Amino acid sequence: MAVKIRLARHGSKKRPYYRVVVADSRSPRDGRFIEEVGRYSPLTSPKTISLDTEKIAEWQAKGAQLTDAVAALMKAAEEGPKAPAEAKKSKKQLAKEAEAAKAAEAAAAEAAESTEE
Repeated sequence: MAVKIRLARHGSKKRPYYRVVVADSRSPRDGRFIEEVGRYSPLTSPKTISLDTEKIAEWQAKGAQLTDAVAALMKAAEEGPKAPAEAKKSKKQLAKEAEAAKAAEAAAAEAAESTEE
């Protein structure tokens, strides 16, 4: 019997969450499983990953294979939460910031001239 550690999709349409399960490779994706070993919610910010790494290690020792998706989740869980990425700014926003910087520089230069006199 080939045993895999894989994701089982739950939740409603366009609102998924996943359970990390140990299942026979012949059973359906959301069907019968042997044991649940974690959960993954991609919709939360930051993404929620809760895995029982000890149980996963035990199953791997017994010969269970990780799927690519679960292997990526394991790697992400080991690394811990990432720092939030800085939001990209639009060209208009960058232009406004450049104008504001020039105005501030001009005001500072003007203030320096008035103090010299």
